[in-house]
Amino acid sequence: MMKEAVAAPVATAAMLKRKMDGRFRRNGIAYGLISGITFGLYSTVVAVAMMKDPFLGVVGAFAAPLVASAINDTLAAIWLVIWNIMKGRTKEIGRSLVTIPGLMVALAALFGGPIANGAYLVGIDMAGAAAIPISALCPMFGAIFARMFLKQKIDKRVAIGMLICVVGAALISYVKPEGGTENFTLGIVFALVAAVGWGLEGVFSAFGMSMIDSNIAITIREGVSGIVYIAVVLPLFSATDLFASVLGSVSPMLIIAIAALFTAISFLTWYMANNMVGVAVGMSLNITYVLWGVVFAAIFLGDTLTPTVIAGAIIITIGALLVSMNPMDLFKKEA
Repeated sequence: MMKEAVAAPVATAAMLKRKMDGRFRRNGIAYGLISGITFGLYSTVVAVAMMKDPFLGVVGAFAAPLVASAINDTLAAIWLVIWNIMKGRTKEIGRSLVTIPGLMVALAALFGGPIANGAYLVGIDMAGAAAIPISALCPMFGAIFARMFLKQKIDKRVAIGMLICVVGAALISYVKPEGGTENFTLGIVFALVAAVGWGLEGVFSAFGMSMIDSNIAITIREGVSGIVYIAVVLPLFSATDLFASVLGSVSPMLIIAIAALFTAISFLTWYMANNMVGVAVGMSLNITYVLWGVVFAAIFLGDTLTPTVIAGAIIITIGALLVSMNPMDLFKKEA
């Protein structure tokens, strides 16, 4: 009788733990999907902002996307600082920035912000929705750079995923959508640059984010990116005047502020998902921004979704999933 009395609470505790673990994993998957949806929304909302004055009629292919990206990253940093103030973590930002891991995150910010995000918006501006799935080649480039710099092996699954990604990218790039801009091919190239930049960001941030709280690291990432944009990139591309004009325009600023909020939510939920279900599953759920972005672009921007764009987006998503994770991980019960 004594043994039975002891066994009952133990069984109940084990059952409660299984339920708690299951709920924890479901929440992690939900956060991962939210990160993908909000990044897809960011891509669309910032494109809407570039359709407003004073962006319209700007001479040069780079000024408008770079200004939009600069304001977006700066405002995203502000949203994240507010979040950290609410959580009582503001002192950690300065302390973390002067450490080696913090400097690695800052270096990653240069690749992920001015280079990748700037090229991403230029790609969307030139190639529309077709640029979004091309940018999702970043896990493939991340695997290549990890092999080069971190000596990580590329196994058969990753290699197959990379090949599938290339097939999807080739399919999208091969046929220019009807009504597409003259710069469609150049837009695809810039989307490819974005994928390379985000791949490099992943490699350099891997070290820093293993030693710094992810909320702090993301804040440093967005803050450094915004500062470099304003201090270096915009003057380099003679976009300072446009930057000042946009700051004085209520409508585009409000729209970009919303886009920046989506950016901040996407980063936060992505790293919450990584913590709950693992980086591989978290990244794979985040990559769904490809499909969300294409759908939102069709709904809100009126972009034409050709069969090749749809097929290419699906193929790249499948390939990116294979690169970043073993599909069987989705069916495992333990995080």
